Amino acid sequence: MNPTTRRTPVAFVSHGGGPWPILDVAFPQEERASLLQHLRDVSRLSAAAPKALIVISAHWEEPVPTVMSSAKPSILYDYYGFPPEAYTLTWPAPGSPVLAGRVRELLAGGGFATAEDAGRGYDHGTFVPMKVAFPEADIPVVQLSLIQGLDASEHLKMGHALAPLRDEGVLVVGTGNTFHNLQALRASMQGAAPGARERAATFDDWLQAAVTGESTARDDALRSWEKAPFARFAQPREEHLLPLMVVAGAAGGDRGVTTWSGSMAGLRGSAFRFG
Repeated sequence: MNPTTRRTPVAFVSHGGGPWPILDVAFPQEERASLLQHLRDVSRLSAAAPKALIVISAHWEEPVPTVMSSAKPSILYDYYGFPPEAYTLTWPAPGSPVLAGRVRELLAGGGFATAEDAGRGYDHGTFVPMKVAFPEADIPVVQLSLIQGLDASEHLKMGHALAPLRDEGVLVVGTGNTFHNLQALRASMQGAAPGARERAATFDDWLQAAVTGESTARDDALRSWEKAPFARFAQPREEHLLPLMVVAGAAGGDRGVTTWSGSMAGLRGSAFRFG
């Protein structure tokens, strides 16, 4: 890397629920507006436009880290119960078999067995938030899976292996939700979730403090995130939190900054950038 060149930052974003950021469904208008602005800001994370994106979505798990390797990925409508127009959304961003190979090379250097999938399309954890952030769909995108078992340490390690991409102009983005208790969300929408907002906020306060702290303490906290107050209330199953672990690993010594603190149905969540 040229010493005068600034590393590309890394980011964890909230992708909302299904196509909600794009379509006006269910959630209050002020919450949707806040999330839309947060996602639009992703395209302005660095001074220069990224050469490509690596997106780690909460909605793909495989036995080993697996990359999409198609040059022209399709769209995977992996949600249900939404209006018909939700199943006609498009986002024709190109893939990059070359970048997919580079990701596999870096992960192999980090001690991971890897795989690729030339048939999988962008799931809604990728195409929905990235359609808002990069509507022109003119930047190559490679989606990377989580690892089944959802071990926080392994996902931090994945991020460490991917860190050199930051010196190659590639933006690493994790997408999920720091609050993902669907039962509580539904109850809150109906005004029937006593104490839920307070518990969600308590976990979010802990997470913001952990992520924006010194990097060694941050990674230690994320490895043991289940010990946080109301951790399993916020994340009954942690697949929506694990993309944050990959991003934090890629951040290295860069401290996190909270880029969004908003809510879905009144239940608070956050997003972060590093670098």
